[in-house]
Parts: sequence; structure tokens; C-alpha cells
Amino acid sequence: MAGFDRLTGVAAFVCAVEAGSFSAAAVRMNLSRSAVGKSIARLEARIGVRLFQRTTRSQSLTDDGQLFYERCLAALGELEAAEDELEQGRREPAGRLRITLPALFGRRCVAPVLLEMAQRYPKLELEVAFSDRVSDLIEEGYDLAIRSGGLPDSTALVGRQLGAQHVIVCAAPSYLAAHGTPQTLADLAGHDGIVYCRDARTSQWRFVDAGGGELIGPVRARLRLDDIEALAEAAMAGVGLTRLPYWLAEEHLRAGTLVHVLPGVQSIPRPMHIVWAASRYLPYKVRLVIDALLERIPPLLTAPPPFQAP
Repeated sequence: MAGFDRLTGVAAFVCAVEAGSFSAAAVRMNLSRSAVGKSIARLEARIGVRLFQRTTRSQSLTDDGQLFYERCLAALGELEAAEDELEQGRREPAGRLRITLPALFGRRCVAPVLLEMAQRYPKLELEVAFSDRVSDLIEEGYDLAIRSGGLPDSTALVGRQLGAQHVIVCAAPSYLAAHGTPQTLADLAGHDGIVYCRDARTSQWRFVDAGGGELIGPVRARLRLDDIEALAEAAMAGVGLTRLPYWLAEEHLRAGTLVHVLPGVQSIPRPMHIVWAASRYLPYKVRLVIDALLERIPPLLTAPPPFQAP
């Protein structure tokens, strides 16, 4: 039992350093904040050294704490590497993996891949959060995230691009029959737009010309919604023109409930990334999910005709 307590204290200490707080470490370890604090306090008492300088608002490592942290990293790295070798030998990933996904893209494109993995690997425990909010992976204890848009420079995160999300302008046949079909970007000024709006910020319709320059479609926003699926439903009801990711619009285009408007104009592709916290060690279960997503998601992010790569 004494040996187990020593390892528990070390794990809680390292997690608290990497997460930035006892509270964040508690989330990552699935423990209470009190349990993490007591474990670290027992560790400090046992080795007779104060590891953290604590104030009411922050915590930082002491010089002794920094030295101890570096030694603990090396020791835990060896243990994790040994465990990973055994896990790979069994070819059966196990344990909890937490991932946060954009709501609609996550449900439509990513969730089917994760469900297949859950069926294939019974010992793999998946905890999935569907939200368009940008989560703090380290603070909130997520192993992976899917992010839309460019990634900020960061030494704390690692990212791999899954592809680029292409957006098209579309409308219901009934709307076009009643209001006409725009032939140029300038024609958008005479049409009703169903526009994505979040946190009181309305998304502009941006496009690129043949030379790569940026253009803005002058559509008037008649309806502002913060849900992409609601944009599609409003467009199919004939309310106006909207912009949709091609991976969502394609099924409606095939069914004839939506029409691709201005097919010769290209929007600015928005990159999609899979992101995880930079670490000395990446568990086998995390690498397995990353590899599956890198294989399965890019084909879903193909560009619409006529920009389909040959």
C-alpha cells in the first residue's frame, strides 16, 4: 500500500503541474479537488520539501518542485512506455478517452467513426462532448479535439490537418423560381440571406477570385441563426439563400431540395484539425483514434464540383 500511495502522489503532482491547477488535475484524473490536494500534501510531507508556491490566485513550482517534476517525468515516462508496449502487444486499447467535437460536424462525420471503434474495442471508454465552444484541452482534461479554422501558435498543443471545409451558396428551387437565380456575386445584394450568427457576430460571405483575392458577397441578412442544420432547414423552406458546408449540403443537392447557386465561385476553405496536448508520451488508445480519424475524415471534406481534385 505504501508503494501505491507514493505513485498516486507522484501522478497527482505531475498532473497538477501539467494541468495548471489542482482543480484541472482533478478533472483529468476523475478525482475530487480535495483528493488531489491531499495526495500532493502527503507527498510533500513524505519528502520534506515544498513543491508549490501557493497564493489565493495562482500556484507555481518551487525550485525543488521543478527538479522533482523533471525526475518524475522521466520515471512516469518509463512506466507509460512499458504499459504501452504491453497494450500494443495485446492490440486492444483500454481506458477512458475524452474528446470534444463541433456539434453538427461531430454528430454527422466523427461520431460514426468513434462508434465503430467503441464496437471494435470493448475496453475502450469514450467520453464525447458535442459543442461549438472552443474548449481548453488541458484545463478541461480532454485528450483530443476537432477544431475548425486556423490554429494559434502554441507549444502546448499539437495539431494535424484533416482537410478543409468547403462552403457553398444554395437555395430551394421554390425560392429561385420566385426570386430568380443570382449569376454574379453582385446579384446577391438583391436576395434574402439566411446567415450564420453567433455571439451577436454575423458571419460575412467571403469568396476568392481567380487571383486568390478576397471578395465579400453583399447579401442582406434576413434571418440570422446560430445552428448550421437550422440554416439548411430554413433554406429548404424557401426563406432565402444560405451557405452550407458541402458535406452537409451534398445530400440535399442530390435529393433536389437544394440547388447549388453560383457554382463557379469558390468560398475560402476553412481548415479542420485534430488537436491534442503536447506530451512526452502519447498513449496507444489516443494514437489509434487519431489514425482512424486521419483515415476516415479527409474523404468527407472533398471540394464541391468544379473544384474537385482530379
